[in-house]
Amino acid sequence: MAPEAEGVEHLLCATCQQPAKLQCPRCLELGLEKDLAAFCSQECFKGSWTEHKKLHKPSAIEGWHYCTRRGQGRSLNMPDFKWTGDLRPARIGPMRPIPDHIPKPDYYLTGYPAKEMESRQQHAVKIRTEKDVAGIREACRIGREVLDLAAAAIRPGVTTDEIDRVVHEATIAAGAYPSPYNYFNFPKSVCTSINEIICHGIPDRRKLEEGDIVNVDVSVYYKGYHGDLNETFVVGEVDEASKQLVKVTYECLHKAIAICKPGTPYREIGEVITKHAKAHGMSVVRTYCGHGIGDLFHCAPNVPHYAKNKAKGTMKVGEVFTIEPMINLGSHRDKTWPDGWTSATEDGQRSAQFEHTLVITPTGYDILTARQPTSPPLWWEREGVQPEGQAAAAAASGGS
Repeated sequence: MAPEAEGVEHLLCATCQQPAKLQCPRCLELGLEKDLAAFCSQECFKGSWTEHKKLHKPSAIEGWHYCTRRGQGRSLNMPDFKWTGDLRPARIGPMRPIPDHIPKPDYYLTGYPAKEMESRQQHAVKIRTEKDVAGIREACRIGREVLDLAAAAIRPGVTTDEIDRVVHEATIAAGAYPSPYNYFNFPKSVCTSINEIICHGIPDRRKLEEGDIVNVDVSVYYKGYHGDLNETFVVGEVDEASKQLVKVTYECLHKAIAICKPGTPYREIGEVITKHAKAHGMSVVRTYCGHGIGDLFHCAPNVPHYAKNKAKGTMKVGEVFTIEPMINLGSHRDKTWPDGWTSATEDGQRSAQFEHTLVITPTGYDILTARQPTSPPLWWEREGVQPEGQAAAAAASGGS
């Protein structure tokens, strides 16, 4: 351990929160944050070694092999990749620790969701019991609270890594696990997708800029059940085309939700979404879809958002799934960054997304991730504009 490195005396121990006087030498060498590397004693350092050493993994430090190891901005070893827009990856910070008392899914250590991949729920839609729905509802309630906290933190100058911190800490404080964490080795607790990024953006050290739009996709695992939702937010003053993109995407989601009831074919969701997006000169992403959710993060049914899709089956009481349309200003096609996760529009134009988890009821549906009166307002709510489809959705659900 390095003794009393400069500034360490003002930090707290990463293990017991007592004043710290020591720092992990490997963390110093790698240039990691001092608050993650500070300890009050050798005993605390040794006691936390099993978790702490994960911060030294190449995937956590190097940012998926090509993000900067020190400082900010572009890496000297940026891959030879044809970026589609202006956005570039910045340094990705280390994975934040998960306390021992938090119940964890099977992929926590391995990065592979074996239970999910081997489940028959990948092929057959499960009818959820009242107990299941109650558990999913509670996970969704926590997810909503976490997303609202993340939304309140968004402003110019804030990094998406800071948003990840807010999400991670709020999820842990609620006794839940951030579902994306190490899911197929995803290195963070939330997805943050800026401007031309369609989905699965990895939080990093890039600061949000005036005029950006950013999607925050929150998923939590609580007492054996997952909840999933996302929203797209404007950062400061945003151009009119981006504002309309965000609003139309929200309307696409709520118009699709409004048709949900027992007997509705899943393929009809894509028809409704495409009709509204196309009427505004926008396109619908086809690569990604909504999904079933419950004791597994992703399962049947698949819920495509584009027209003339081949989705099978009709909605039944007790089925729980997400609808999460991704709408682009330009082409619907996407291109994945070399990190294997970040999906960008092929033409560099902007993309937006909104998502809810819902359950089919005898009379329609119930939105389990519904916005609350305390949720930070979206841009049109601040300006007193009524989005299309919202009133119809509320009426169809009995006001849920």
